[in-house]
Amino acid sequence: MSFIERITIDPEICHGKPTIRGLRYPVETILELLSSGMTNDEILADYEDLEPEDILAVLSFATRLSQIKHLEPVST
Repeated sequence: MSFIERITIDPEICHGKPTIRGLRYPVETILELLSSGMTNDEILADYEDLEPEDILAVLSFATRLSQIKHLEPVST
């Protein structure tokens, strides 16, 4: 499983927000914890379902999002 495959999007989980492996841990939550200064080890201790590769997947996902240069409007 590649890092990016650890990130899932399911409309039935967390309102369709990107989460880690279908668990109810949104990517944005892990990014907020990292940006607040928590270490990987602290996050892993607090969230025992997570694996070190999950945190790398979150960072990889965020990197991919930061590389987007153009967004198309969605019409409803």
